[in-house]
Amino acid sequence: MKNLSIKINSCTDLYSKDPESSELGIQIISKSIEIINNIGFESFNFKKLGDSIGSNESSVYRYFSNKHALLIYLVNWYWSWMDYKIVLKTTNIYDPKEKLKLSIELLAEDIKKDSDFSFIDEVQLNKIIITESSKAYHNIDIDKENEKGFFKAYKQVVERVSSFIVEYNPNYEFPHMLVSTIIEGAHNQRFFADHIPSLTDFQKGKNNIVRFYTNLVFCSI
Repeated sequence: MKNLSIKINSCTDLYSKDPESSELGIQIISKSIEIINNIGFESFNFKKLGDSIGSNESSVYRYFSNKHALLIYLVNWYWSWMDYKIVLKTTNIYDPKEKLKLSIELLAEDIKKDSDFSFIDEVQLNKIIITESSKAYHNIDIDKENEKGFFKAYKQVVERVSSFIVEYNPNYEFPHMLVSTIIEGAHNQRFFADHIPSLTDFQKGKNNIVRFYTNLVFCSI
């Protein structure tokens, strides 16, 4: 898959200028991931970002109106990328059980760097999704932002994997609840493994998180 020209589509209302349309915009995205992962979203601001890329704060504002919009852009990019991976992995597979198993693996496994997108560090971005993405959803403007399509990529992943569940068992009542539980639960388990290990049964090298959610899903449906 190397050397392919692949672009992840994001909601155009999230930015004033497409960051992937210029070298500066790409620097903004790459460096923001690094800084947010290192110091946290609360401590992150456009001045620190501008200083780190050798530009001024105002140049960042030409792309994003505020840091909240930038965070949602990063969340949107991640879920668009994840949807791309699920589609790629399940294409030409017709057994719904196998499609579901592969999807659970992608959603719950430890993230590896994807060489198809050299300007994005998916490993660091995954850490941001785990620790910071709730700030994108849990805010007073969530309903308005949802209406604008800010969370379309995340919803699309849930819808796609839910369709595999329904294909496997058309009578199962709670496919969307189950998929969103896999996603948020797996992220919590990754966080606990790194910071509060007594809350999880993660063991390095045993793939316990993927195994747990695979077992949970197929016992449920």
